[in-house]
Amino acid sequence: MQKIIISLLISSAIVSFFGCASPRYAYLNDGKNNNAPSSKTAASANKNQTNKHELRGEASWYGPGYHGKTTANGEKFNQNDMTAAHKTLPFNTKLKVTDLQTGRSVIVRVNDRGPYVDGRIIDLSKKAAERLGIKEKGTASVKLEIIK
Repeated sequence: MQKIIISLLISSAIVSFFGCASPRYAYLNDGKNNNAPSSKTAASANKNQTNKHELRGEASWYGPGYHGKTTANGEKFNQNDMTAAHKTLPFNTKLKVTDLQTGRSVIVRVNDRGPYVDGRIIDLSKKAAERLGIKEKGTASVKLEIIK
């Protein structure tokens, strides 16, 4: 009986913990128009809506300590390539990464997994961070658009 009660308590704690977890990044433009305006404005809203998926979150970068090491997809990491690490997107996904503060953007290819720091959505290669203009500050709020 005591084992059953302990088991139920542990199960309840696990469900409560994971059930209340919030996502680390927000999906935008999921193809649903949840606040659909009526009549003529609905047509213009749908006209402006794109079919790309967008994500927003915090970007960081990595490079020197990983240069030449094997990435999660098996290739050698080159900090001077326009690549990135993402936790779940398929390898070779091309992303447009836009700094929300400056409006600057770059195109990167996902070839690794990460980032492994809480609250981050993407790790850019050193080259991508330089071109985006975030290398010196280290992180930036970004929008990701899946291109292909």
